Amino acid sequence: MGSCMCKEKTSTGREVGRVVAQQNVVTDDHDSVDLTHQVTNRTQHSSIVSSVTSLRSGYSKTQRRNINVLVEETLNLIRTLIDNEQEPPQAMIQLHKIAETEEGWMDVAKSLILSIPLDDPLGPAVITLLLDECPLPTKEAIAELRETLCLSKSGPTKLFSECSSQRNICVLLGCLAEKLAGPNSLALLTNEVLEYLITNLAVHNPPVIILHSLVALEKFAQTSENKTTITRALQMSSRRPLEKLEIWWHNDDFLRREVGFCSQWCLDNLFTPEGRQYSYLKEDLTNINVMLNSNDVSEYLKISADGLEARCDASSFESVRSTFQVDSGVWYYEVTVITAGVMQIGWATKDSSFLNHEGYGIGDDEFSIAYDGCRQRIWYGAHSHSQSHPCWKSDLNLHLQQKGMYGSEQLNRIKNAFHLDYTE
Repeated sequence: MGSCMCKEKTSTGREVGRVVAQQNVVTDDHDSVDLTHQVTNRTQHSSIVSSVTSLRSGYSKTQRRNINVLVEETLNLIRTLIDNEQEPPQAMIQLHKIAETEEGWMDVAKSLILSIPLDDPLGPAVITLLLDECPLPTKEAIAELRETLCLSKSGPTKLFSECSSQRNICVLLGCLAEKLAGPNSLALLTNEVLEYLITNLAVHNPPVIILHSLVALEKFAQTSENKTTITRALQMSSRRPLEKLEIWWHNDDFLRREVGFCSQWCLDNLFTPEGRQYSYLKEDLTNINVMLNSNDVSEYLKISADGLEARCDASSFESVRSTFQVDSGVWYYEVTVITAGVMQIGWATKDSSFLNHEGYGIGDDEFSIAYDGCRQRIWYGAHSHSQSHPCWKSDLNLHLQQKGMYGSEQLNRIKNAFHLDYTE
């Protein structure tokens, strides 16, 4: 069930699963994104920011410490949110109240950038979830945030220069670009912000920063004028960054692999160079007996050119079935988990509904069953029970077996025939 994570745009992306055996697969999957800007005179700007900070320090020191604690508490509790009707944690409610003022919104945004660690797979999801729950920022708040971050092709100001902070900036930028689609998104994508994001696509940068910069550009491209601006900037770049990055798709390093997947998807679907041949036309599908069904998928799920990999960077709970139907016997397939976030992977009949915006996917009705290794739960009929398997992680193979329960009269017994196992 996508309750707590249905607002998470997925993690590290956006979560990703890849089928490595040829049987029936159904997956749900998510991830997240971010915000920023710069000023021409960096020295002068630094003194302005310092002055503003000192004026607010009486309010800020204790308040900011409290905000950091609330953000960390939300991150720790997020795995426990499993029901759509479940009350949000008290920490989230308090953060929402703080963000009702312009000053409070700014402090929450800065805390998200500085407090969310790089190694938690749900970090980007928490940024997106908290921003979704907070009031929309005013134009003045966005302008102040741009000035505080001071983004340019040289990076952000020193306070936000750590890898984790830059990842979180990109998540924040993408989330705001999506929430403020239209004129406000145009105002957010200044030349400085665009230069920052495109410069981040250089192959020598940490893959996690490349990945979330690319996803932020995807979010900005939801506004057509931004899409035209980004496409022109990418095509004018002598480095041709996306073409260099798409070859990472089959890299043994899974973060690079995520970057390669997203780069190829963007080149095929968003920022397509003139004369480019679509990737799926170049794939050799000779030995592939089954793939994810592009005609039986919810609207925002990304599917790879070979049909074996799925990824979601939207804030909804996306699902897909495979092209292969089973009616009897014992069936088994494997999935390689590429990211460690929230996904529900399992089995479903064609009667199972994909209600992505309501947070319902595989395992959330009586016609499907799924496993979520991030929250360590098996889902069936929109209810779950815990499992003793450890939390899944990148490069883990998930084995799913189903035997004998295929008729509608037997669906109430489907969970008794479901078996899963791990290999690393």
